Amino acid sequence: MTLVNTDLPGLHLISRGKVRDIYSTSSPEHLLFVATDRISAYDVILKNGIPDKGKLLTQISLFWFKKLEHIIPNHFVTANIDEMPGEVKQLKDQLEARTMLVRKAKVVQIEAIVRGYLTGSAWSEYKKSGTVHGISLPGGLKESQKLPEPMFTPSTKAEQGAHDENISPEQAAKLLGEELYTQISQASLKLYSEAAAYAHSKGLILADTKFEFGLVSPPSSGSETLILVDEVLTPDSSRYWPLEGYEPGKAQPSFDKQYLRDWLVSVGFRKGLESGRAGEEGQGWLIDEDVVRETRKRYEEALNRLMS
Repeated sequence: MTLVNTDLPGLHLISRGKVRDIYSTSSPEHLLFVATDRISAYDVILKNGIPDKGKLLTQISLFWFKKLEHIIPNHFVTANIDEMPGEVKQLKDQLEARTMLVRKAKVVQIEAIVRGYLTGSAWSEYKKSGTVHGISLPGGLKESQKLPEPMFTPSTKAEQGAHDENISPEQAAKLLGEELYTQISQASLKLYSEAAAYAHSKGLILADTKFEFGLVSPPSSGSETLILVDEVLTPDSSRYWPLEGYEPGKAQPSFDKQYLRDWLVSVGFRKGLESGRAGEEGQGWLIDEDVVRETRKRYEEALNRLMS
């Protein structure tokens, strides 16, 4: 069964994102994050979802939150519905395995992207100008090549339906302030480096990933503390490649949404047709069933490799 939209009586819906529905609870300090089976590509939510995708994403996030909590605290409180507020317990059948109770935080308004390999929008920019997010790189690099060092490359955090925009580190520092920018960039690089090393030990290359951060004020202190929020290192927010067969100079097979993106383009998706195929504008994009199955297999394999 595929859960594309949640309907939780007794809970107040705060926001409906590309994948997660966020609800307030009777606990004023906490929010309920529900990972649906929705899937998006190019910032467009597709009409049909991927069965159990939300459960797979939740398992992967829980794994990484625990593994990386020594680097920076995170917003995760519990995934055990029996430990959640009473109104949540009554919805256990719908929420089991796809829900996290998390701390409320003031979300920092940038996407913290770390790139270890030259791919995606970074490769597109490099081909044109020899730069990535305005940062000059050595000449002669190939598509999918490992970068000399992982790069922190921020982007704006767009509203739903709009597109994130790559910005330079200097622009991000100006937007956030130097101190907060430094905290986020350093934490992001540490998180990526440790996750990439672990993934490599499991036969996976972590080509790039996106982190999101928030600020909380501990009860005993008036100062704000930076924490990791949202999901972490899932195939929705990260690009995973198989280590076996890796060869720079071409696109790599992946365990992320690139398979779906490639299919979308092959059937006519382009800028200006976000709401449907030519002649069917406004209808939305429906994923073919074989693409649904193949996409689910990739998410499952990423989970199985990481947790083996």
